[in-house]
Amino acid sequence: MESSRLRRIGSLALPIIGGMVSQNILNLVDTAMVGTLGDAALAAVGLGGFVAFMSMALILGISAGVQATAARRVGEGRFERSAVPLNAGLVIVLSVGPLLSLLLYFVIPVVYPLLNSDPEVIEQGLPYLQWRILAIVFVGINFAFRGYWNAVDRSMLYMSTLIVMHSVNIFFNYVFIFGHFGAPALGAGGAGLASALSTVAGAAVYLFLGLRHARRAGFLHGLPPRNEVITLARLSLPTSVQQFFFAAGFTVLYWIIGRIGTLELAAASVIVTVMLVAILPGMGFGLAATTLVSQALGRGDVEGASAWAWDVVRIAVVGLALLGLPMWLTPDLVMALFIKNPETMDIARTPMRLVGLAMAFEAVGLVLMNALLGAGDARRVMLVSVGCQWLIFLPLAYLTGPVLGFGLLGVWALNMLYRSLVSGVFVVLWRQRAWARIAL
Repeated sequence: MESSRLRRIGSLALPIIGGMVSQNILNLVDTAMVGTLGDAALAAVGLGGFVAFMSMALILGISAGVQATAARRVGEGRFERSAVPLNAGLVIVLSVGPLLSLLLYFVIPVVYPLLNSDPEVIEQGLPYLQWRILAIVFVGINFAFRGYWNAVDRSMLYMSTLIVMHSVNIFFNYVFIFGHFGAPALGAGGAGLASALSTVAGAAVYLFLGLRHARRAGFLHGLPPRNEVITLARLSLPTSVQQFFFAAGFTVLYWIIGRIGTLELAAASVIVTVMLVAILPGMGFGLAATTLVSQALGRGDVEGASAWAWDVVRIAVVGLALLGLPMWLTPDLVMALFIKNPETMDIARTPMRLVGLAMAFEAVGLVLMNALLGAGDARRVMLVSVGCQWLIFLPLAYLTGPVLGFGLLGVWALNMLYRSLVSGVFVVLWRQRAWARIAL
C-alpha cells in the first residue's frame, strides 16, 4: 500500500478511533463503577443499555445518511452544499425525537419486566433506562453531527467532543451513582442520568462547533429543501431499521441468556462491554471507509472506491486481531476489573476467548458494511444483517442455550459463527459492485 494512501486513511480513521477508544474507556469505567453494586446492577445496566439503543435506533441511522450524502457532495466539488444534509438530519431528529421519547418513557415500565424475571434487575434497570430514553433528541443531534464531521474530513472535532462528553459522564457517574456532593445515591439509575447529561453537553458543543466551522458549507442557512429531507430519510431508514433489529436482537439475546441464569447475564454484559473495546475502533475504520468510498463515487471513480475499501480492510484486520489477543491469551486479566464473583468468571472465560479469536473476521464485516453504506447500498446491508441475526442466530441461540443446556458458551460460539457469516456475505456484495450504480 502506498504511504500516501496509508496517511489518508490514518488522517480520517485515527481521530475517529480516538473518539471510539474514549467511548470504550467510558463504557469500561461505567461497567466498573456499576460493577461495585453487584451482579444484579451489572446485568440491569447491560440489558438496559441495549434496550436504550434499540429505542433510539430509528434516529441513530441518520448518521450514516448524513455522512454518505455530505461526503458525496464533497466528492462532487460542492462543498458549499455539504452541510445541507446535516440541516435535513437535524430537522428529522427534532421532528421525530420528542414524540419517540415521550411514548417510550411511558411504555418502558410495561415492557421492561417482560425481558427479565429477576426483581432486582428490574428495579435497578428501569430508572437507568428511563433516563436514557429522555435524552433521545440529544443523542440524535450528536449522531447527525458525527456523520457530518466524518464526511468532511473533520473527524478531529468528533473526537474532541466525545472526550468532553465522556469526561462529563464520568464526573456525573461519580456524583449520582454513589451520592457525592450532596446528590442522592441513585445506583444504576445514576449511571443513566449521567449518560443523559453527557449527551446534552455533547449536543451543545456540536452546535457551537457547527456555527464556527460549517456556516460556509450551508449550516443553518435556512430550512433544507423538502427533497433533501426526503432523500436523507430514504437513505437513513434502512440503516435505522437495521440498527433497531440489531439492538432488538441483542435484547432478545439478553432475554435468552437471562433464562439460563443471572450469573450468565452478568457475564454476557461484561463480555459485550470488553468486546466493544475492539469493535468500536473497527467501526472507526469503517466510518473512514464510508467517507473514502462516498467521496470517490462523487468524483465518478468506481475503481478508486473499491480500492479504498480493501485498503481499509487490510489495516483493520491487523488492528482488531491485535486487540483481540488479550481476550484470547489472558481473559481473566481482562475481566478482573469488572467481575468479582469466581463463578461468573468461570462462566465468562471461554466465551471471552472466542471473542478474541473472531476479531479479525469482525474487522472485515465492519469495514465492508460501512463501505456499502457509503455507496448508498443501505437496503441490502439491512437485509443481510437482519436476516442472519433473526432467521439464523437467535432461533439457534434459544435452542442451544435454554433448551439444550449448552449455556453461555454454546450461545456465544453461535454468535461468533453468525458474525463471521455476515462478514462473508458483505465480501460477496462488495465484489459484485452493484453498489456502483446507486445515485445519491
